[in-house]
Amino acid sequence: MASVSYHISSLLEKMTSTDKDFRFMATNDLMMELQKDSIKLDEDSEKKVVKMLLKLLEDKNGEVQNLAVKCLGPLVGKVKEYQVETIVDTLCTNMLSDKEQLRDISSIGLKTVISELPPASTGSTMTANVCKKITAQLTGAIGKQEDVSVQLEALDILSDMLSRLGGTLYSFHSSILNCLLPQLTSPRLAVRKRAIIALGHLVLTCSGNIFSELAEHLIAELKKNESTSTTRTYIQCIAGISRQAGHRIGEHLEKIIPLIVRYCNVDDDELREYCFQAFESFVRRCPKEIDPHIPNVMSLCLKYITFDPNYNYDNEEEEEEERMETENGEDEEQESDDEYSDDDDISWKVRRAAAKCLEAIVSSRHDLLQDFYKTLSPVLISRFKEREENVKADIFSAYISLLKQTLPIQSWLHASDDSGKDDVSLTMLQNQVPNIVKALHKQLKDKSTKSRQGCFSLLTELANVLPGCLAEHIPALVPGIVFSLADKSNSSNMRIDALSFLHVLLCNHQPEAFHPHIKTLLPPVVACIGDPFYKITSEALLVAQQLVKVIRPLDKPCTFDAKPYVKDLFSGTLKRLKAADIDQEVKERAISCMGQIIYNLGDHLSTDLQPTLKIFLERLKNEITRLTAVKALTLIASSPLKIDLRPILGEGFPILASFLRKNQRALKLSTLAALDILVKNYSDSLKPAMIESVLTELPALISENDMHVSQVAIAFLTTLAKVYPSCISKITGSVLAEIFQLVHSPLLQGGALNAIIDFFQALVLTKAATVGYSELLKQLTAPVYSSGPPEASAALHKQAYYSAAKCVAALSSACPKEAPGTVNQFIQDVKSPKCSAAVKVLAFLSLAEMGRTTNLTSAQKELKTVILEAFASPSEEVKSAASYALGNISVGNLKEYLPFMLKEIESQPKRQYLLLHSLKEVISSSPADSLKPYVEDIWALLFKHCECSEEGTRNVVAECLGKLTLVNPSELLPRLKKQLSSGSPHARSTVVTAVKFTIADHPQPIDALLKGCIGNFLKTFQDSDLNVRRVALAMFNSAAHNKPSLIRDLLNAVLPSLYNETKVRRELIREKWGHSNTQWMMALM
Repeated sequence: MASVSYHISSLLEKMTSTDKDFRFMATNDLMMELQKDSIKLDEDSEKKVVKMLLKLLEDKNGEVQNLAVKCLGPLVGKVKEYQVETIVDTLCTNMLSDKEQLRDISSIGLKTVISELPPASTGSTMTANVCKKITAQLTGAIGKQEDVSVQLEALDILSDMLSRLGGTLYSFHSSILNCLLPQLTSPRLAVRKRAIIALGHLVLTCSGNIFSELAEHLIAELKKNESTSTTRTYIQCIAGISRQAGHRIGEHLEKIIPLIVRYCNVDDDELREYCFQAFESFVRRCPKEIDPHIPNVMSLCLKYITFDPNYNYDNEEEEEEERMETENGEDEEQESDDEYSDDDDISWKVRRAAAKCLEAIVSSRHDLLQDFYKTLSPVLISRFKEREENVKADIFSAYISLLKQTLPIQSWLHASDDSGKDDVSLTMLQNQVPNIVKALHKQLKDKSTKSRQGCFSLLTELANVLPGCLAEHIPALVPGIVFSLADKSNSSNMRIDALSFLHVLLCNHQPEAFHPHIKTLLPPVVACIGDPFYKITSEALLVAQQLVKVIRPLDKPCTFDAKPYVKDLFSGTLKRLKAADIDQEVKERAISCMGQIIYNLGDHLSTDLQPTLKIFLERLKNEITRLTAVKALTLIASSPLKIDLRPILGEGFPILASFLRKNQRALKLSTLAALDILVKNYSDSLKPAMIESVLTELPALISENDMHVSQVAIAFLTTLAKVYPSCISKITGSVLAEIFQLVHSPLLQGGALNAIIDFFQALVLTKAATVGYSELLKQLTAPVYSSGPPEASAALHKQAYYSAAKCVAALSSACPKEAPGTVNQFIQDVKSPKCSAAVKVLAFLSLAEMGRTTNLTSAQKELKTVILEAFASPSEEVKSAASYALGNISVGNLKEYLPFMLKEIESQPKRQYLLLHSLKEVISSSPADSLKPYVEDIWALLFKHCECSEEGTRNVVAECLGKLTLVNPSELLPRLKKQLSSGSPHARSTVVTAVKFTIADHPQPIDALLKGCIGNFLKTFQDSDLNVRRVALAMFNSAAHNKPSLIRDLLNAVLPSLYNETKVRRELIREKWGHSNTQWMMALM
């Protein structure tokens, strides 16, 4: 402490030096010390430092003053509260000084102190006390001060304080409001503007009463309309408040909107601009409250977006023609500018505000899309001719918002019935495309870069929303594109935008539409490939890649002659491909583009092909470009032109094999894809040694740590097993060990499991394989059948049994002659009392998987017996597996097993639960057509059990009913609805739960029917029975997550009931005595 005090004292002494450099360095050193967390000041040092820094605020040297102000920030956290109050008092006093420089520096000092005060949430009283002290002085300064600059600074600081610590000043809110309101009529507009900002921050934390007082005052003043100037200010203030706290102003909109509508018709452009800005903030911040006024606001916007009293657009085209005919056009234009000036014309601000308000309406009201295309779209299109650049940019922006709203939603959450509305909007847009192109195509040659960029942005969005819509208009668009690409005076951004639009156009339209224009389009694109600016080159290579696909599409017949254009495209791309000192993005795009050229035009390259492939080999060796080169080689290898890759395969294949050892996941996946296509298409060019170099790398890739890499590696092994059976036999052991480990992993499912199944089937069909059917079967079941302790098989996860069973079924389907023996073996295992529960589970699951796809007629009688016997097993896992087996075997032979199952459900109440689970498997897995003959019998049986006292049984019945309803929704859904009137609460809860199982996260035929009647099922929210309300909530939750469109229109009716269920009800709280300790356990039902 003593050393710190000494060091601080020496710094303070230097601060009194007459040399400004000494003072500066000492102040800087003090700031460095104060910024250290470890520094602790004693009371005397605090006092001296504060006094010295306040003195330095009046230093003659500006740099010293600035450093002193910066020191105040860290100092606030290092000194006691009364010292901070001293700082604040001095700064507030200095703010009222006659010296302008001192006022400014004190103002900065106060802002610095406020920004460093600890938040009130930390429990510090200092913040509240300091804020109160500052507020009292600031409100006084704002109210009494005649000097405008002091008022402005005080308002600025007050805004800072309210935005950061508004809640702390709660007791001052009323006095702050009374201080700010008079400033709205200040003769200085700057004061009014800052008062509005401060009010905006105040309304975030003030009480409801103070907010109402402010709103009523503003409305009353608006009604008075004492002067246009103050009316403007009040409208600005309402808009500002709306932007900050739209949720609060909403309840006053009914009074405010008519007033603002009235002022829109006053002949004052600035006032109109503020009116539209207010409308925009209401639309964005008070969507519910503004809803009834949207038509009125929109009609005002459409009226004033065309408001240009000082310009005659009708003569525009004639003037344009005259200007082009006149040789001395530029001189004439200059003369006309001298004669007429519209600097005083601010009508453009009204048009811009109207355009922004329209954009807000469009972007927030998707439900009015069709109305927008009827009324708004034609007006916006007609205003594309707007003469003011800024306004035109906002009109383009509004139309782009309209297009974005029209973009069809590609999502499973999107309702199938909503797609019809989208189709209508798209059709209406399609009909307006000619007018859009007519309004824009001339502007693509406009002198204004900003206008052309706006045109390209709009056309790009249009091409994305409605692919193919510009096909007929390409002749009108090509000259504008070429103009922007070829004109060297254009900015780089302009050319990038033009290239970007051309790329979207090429991607979204048929190649035939461009064939007449290739001769015009290709030269400027090739020129852009050679541009020195890397971003232009990169974008041009992307366009060139797409142009290659257009010139010669290989997926359909094409009569267009691509030969004349190959040389230019190839040479332009080759130059970039060879260059080593270019941007990474350009390198990658050059590789991709050349890959596309070889894929589509390789047969036209003749002697140039092999040298180019050698360059690819070099790029393959380069760490930076290898991933892109692998992808390009994959593309080339898949070309239907059968490109000759032999010259690079010998050297390239080992390089690809080495990539499988790298840590880069994307590289591994791309390399496996490349190897797969090379093995499929170039098998005669690959030598065994080349294949073996790859095979040795594969076992390491098969691991549960990365299922996707494992899946792709196993899929590649399947290809090898089919194409090179002799090679696969050499590494079967090491690969199979990894695959079996994966089969027994709890993580295996989906794509990886299917890849393993395909591999096993390919392997047993391979004559050269050293491992046959019986060996694979033995290895698959080994962990379960092992003679070790039961714990070994128990260590296997449940999912591993299902995976192994699927693999067993796949092997049996590949070797049908072996299947009957396997089925008999599994039946014997199930019957044997010596076999463990794990063995029986695997046997039943394997029989289930085999029976689903194959009719197990040979063992029919025996199967029924062993399954029914298993239902009495002491092991729950065995019972569950037997139930699953019965269901799946029935799927393979409905005629034989389904009547048997229904009879058993009827006659065996003890086995009912397991048999219902079997029935659930039948309904879930059987095709709808094969189930239809049995629907009535199943339906009748299920309704006999829907009032069962066991909740578990009712849930299975409900799931069966729900999935059965999907078989014939038009007939069965009304029957479910009818059961809602059942007197039994159990029956009602079963029916509501059944509806939950009809809701899926993908489109289904039942959706339209369900939307029409789901309201009836949701009425059970008001059911007298608690359990019925609980399952109704579960059904509502399922709809909200999986298909929100079903309930969207019912929210106003349903939400009150939902909120009602959130209330805590004492009668539903169960109390039970805890066994582990003496405390009460509370459990909500």
